[in-house]
Amino acid sequence: MANPHQELNGKQVWQRLIAGNMRFVQGLFQGRNLLDLRRTLIRGQQPEAAVLCCSDSRVPAEIIFDQSLGDLFVVRTAGLVLEPTSMGSLEYAVAHLHVPLLVVKGHECCGAVTAAVTHPENDEGHIKAIVAKIAPAAAQARLTGKTGRDLVEEASELHLRALEKILRQESKIIGAALDQGRLDLVVAKYLLQSGRVEMLVSTF
Repeated sequence: MANPHQELNGKQVWQRLIAGNMRFVQGLFQGRNLLDLRRTLIRGQQPEAAVLCCSDSRVPAEIIFDQSLGDLFVVRTAGLVLEPTSMGSLEYAVAHLHVPLLVVKGHECCGAVTAAVTHPENDEGHIKAIVAKIAPAAAQARLTGKTGRDLVEEASELHLRALEKILRQESKIIGAALDQGRLDLVVAKYLLQSGRVEMLVSTF
């Protein structure tokens, strides 16, 4: 997918990612010459999208979107929680790699969200810092009266939507790129059983 001239806008890149996701769903992966790709990428990288996604082993963005070496700039944290280094990594992709699209991709049955919903008082090492970041969404979700799996998924979607606001407000680099139309942002959710990625929010 890598495009050395960055000719595509964010919406077009998203359409290519969704086409890749459909290949993934159907098991029809695109063939690639990885040996040639490795040699080409020695000269540098020009990914077409940055992706913030969960560390969960079941949800690697490159496979889910059927992409390859050099296509995506991926930042993975448990529960997609943001802190200075993960935020800075995304800012690098926007400011220096000039990606036209930033994707925030959560997923069903997220363990970090489940922990925030079921054990908000978690005090286990640094895991408590992850739970604390998701706790506001979990508290808001409880107000809906939902329970069990429905409560977890409600909290997950609230958390994902909140990340868009955090990225806009706490990152001057990302906020300015969005305001100036140099960057599009998509918030999406990966469905474990079907393999599909569904859009929740977009700037286009």
